Amino acid sequence: MAVNATKNVLKIAGLKVAYGGIKAVKGIDIEVNEGELVTLIGANGAGKTTTLKAITGTLPACKVEGTISYLGQSLKGTQSFHLVERKLAMVPEGRGVFTRMSIRENLMMGAYTRTDQAGIEDDIAKWFDVFPRLKERSAQLAGTLSGGEQQMLAMARALMCHPHLLLLDEPSMGLSPIMVDKIFQVIRDVSQQGITILLVEQNAKLALEAAHRGYVMDSGAITMTGNAQDMLHDPRVKAAYLGE
Repeated sequence: MAVNATKNVLKIAGLKVAYGGIKAVKGIDIEVNEGELVTLIGANGAGKTTTLKAITGTLPACKVEGTISYLGQSLKGTQSFHLVERKLAMVPEGRGVFTRMSIRENLMMGAYTRTDQAGIEDDIAKWFDVFPRLKERSAQLAGTLSGGEQQMLAMARALMCHPHLLLLDEPSMGLSPIMVDKIFQVIRDVSQQGITILLVEQNAKLALEAAHRGYVMDSGAITMTGNAQDMLHDPRVKAAYLGE
């Protein structure tokens, strides 16, 4: 899918987040354009998840400064449950599935803003084809699934709303290598369908291999940005994040 580099889907400017005297995010700028897969990499505690929570309005009480625009409109004051109506979906760290609902019910919840019942059923069938394990267990409670199965479900549920922007927070965390490969294959496939993605990920190598562009975050600040393939071969990125 060709990337439209002229159209901002997400634009973060001068974002600062402080918890009391602790500055978690220190005035960062990030842009994600139409059709791009952009990754935000960095060590644990760098401020990556805080940045995603600032976008979705799910931060605990803290001081937030700067601007966050989605499709040219400010997200300030937007309640998180309205974001899905605007086709902005997030797969949170820890998956966040509805544990006491079945797999199928979770997918239906992902489509709660839609009224096209036939289309919803088509999408459920589509994601069951992508993730056959979910199809086999469609009536099973989500809370009884393995971590990898829950990650599959969380991604499929987010995609049920046909998002214009998909936020992914640490999708590989705690998964087996085989499951990580499966999840990243789906991320690449979704990107090739033209869905715009902002990916937060500690596995810098996989993230940069999948992405068009990357940002490196360290101690609340953006320290590097560029073409993802160039960053893969940058000695500084190799030394700090790729173990080379």
